Amino acid sequence: MNTTLAWQDAPAPAASRATPSLRTWQPEEFEARLRACESRYHIHHPFNRRLNSGELQPFQVRGWVANRFYYQLCIPQKDAAVLANCPDREERRRWIERILDHDGRGDFEGRNAGGIEAWSRLGQAVGLGHEALWSQRHVQPGVRFAVDAYVNFARSRPWEEAAISSLTEMFAPKIHADRLAGWPSLYPWVQPEGLAYFRQRIPLATRDVEHGLEVARRWACTRERQERALQILHFKLDILWSMLDAIERAYPDDLPMELRP
Repeated sequence: MNTTLAWQDAPAPAASRATPSLRTWQPEEFEARLRACESRYHIHHPFNRRLNSGELQPFQVRGWVANRFYYQLCIPQKDAAVLANCPDREERRRWIERILDHDGRGDFEGRNAGGIEAWSRLGQAVGLGHEALWSQRHVQPGVRFAVDAYVNFARSRPWEEAAISSLTEMFAPKIHADRLAGWPSLYPWVQPEGLAYFRQRIPLATRDVEHGLEVARRWACTRERQERALQILHFKLDILWSMLDAIERAYPDDLPMELRP
């Protein structure tokens, strides 16, 4: 798995560079090629396979939750960058829902509390105290670097490119469903109410993917842009994979007790 995180504006290698002789893929073929990137999704990472097979010790689950929390905190910042770079009011009206999904809306109670609050309840459910989670003291440098690279990409690139990077959500419903199906029996010590985040995200991810694919099909109107869209999606997939690389290294099975979350 390629985990190079620095986004490059330089031309693609000659072997993969689009040329005028290459036909533009039909929308169905283009979407199929985007979906084929699932083979690079972090659901296949060794650490995630162990996580969803019940092979991790409680401290490793807590370490994963604590580090992924930094990603949850930064997602609204990424989406705010998309909004800031988007001149189309109708698109902004649709995209702003993503910020509210994470930061909360209305009275901020119950489901209105948002995804960040739901993840913090997952932290409590696995045994992480409020201070341990919100202080970010367990966040590994590699995780912080990867997430910050993603936010910086969204800030510095056209909003359509940032929108396309979010299409890793095409693959998210399965990973959430796997956790909902497996965790109650694999990790009975995790309080069930903490799993609400995974349940909430399945319909929201489906909605977001529909919008993201609309943007991708409209923007990627040439073969060159279609290939760029694939490169962008690969970049985001590398972000997610790199996060798990860092988490896996930080929490080996024999980690000394005093270093365990």
